[in-house]
Amino acid sequence: MLIDWFTVGAQTLNFLLLVGLMKRFLYRPILQAIDEREKRIAAELSAAAAKMAQAQQQYDEFQHNNQVFGQERAQRLQQAVADAEAERQRLMTAARQAADTLSAQRLESLRSEAQNLHQAIRQRTQQEVFAIARKTLADLAETGLEERLGELFIRRLRALEGQDKAVLAQACQSAAEPALLRSAVALPEAQRVALQQAVNETFSAQVPLQFVTAPDLVSGLELSVNGQKVAWSIDDYLTSLEQAVAALLPNADAPETQPQPNANEQGS
Repeated sequence: MLIDWFTVGAQTLNFLLLVGLMKRFLYRPILQAIDEREKRIAAELSAAAAKMAQAQQQYDEFQHNNQVFGQERAQRLQQAVADAEAERQRLMTAARQAADTLSAQRLESLRSEAQNLHQAIRQRTQQEVFAIARKTLADLAETGLEERLGELFIRRLRALEGQDKAVLAQACQSAAEPALLRSAVALPEAQRVALQQAVNETFSAQVPLQFVTAPDLVSGLELSVNGQKVAWSIDDYLTSLEQAVAALLPNADAPETQPQPNANEQGS
């Protein structure tokens, strides 16, 4: 078979021309499109990866914030519980203090009432004792209570001796003012004269006396000069009676009774 080289050459040329045309107008655009598509896909993948990274970052931030919020919530809850406990303690302390204050006020009120009652009983007892003493002395003798008390005081005055008498005598001699003779009631003139005479005889000197009425002196007489004194009164007996009355008041906060001095005790 004979080969037509012209035809072969023409076909080869046509083929090469076709390949060149296809490369230029078909293959290159396809490759370019594929390349652009690959680039676009790569960009989209990169954007997706960035979004995923951003989402992961946001998720991590959310988890961190959630954890921080949980810790803060626990701390605030713990603080709220502590504040509530502190407030409860404060209210309990305030209530306890208020109760203590009220109890102290009530106790003070009861103490005041007891003292008032004690004083009222003491005054009432004194009045009754005075009344009984006056009536008894009036029934037993013709002399009054004041006269009898004066006689007892004179007897006690004349019974002074030793250091007691010397101190009083020295006070009477060195006094620049008259000696005070206090009595619960005003003394009659005859009794004043008798008392003046007894004082002069006891201290062997003329001792000027100033008679003073002292209602607060529990029925009796008291001679005082230059800070020295000698006295006799019913207060000694009332003290024992007062202690007996106080024993009958188990809940009364009565004031403590100081022991009374003896009738011949002298004080400075």
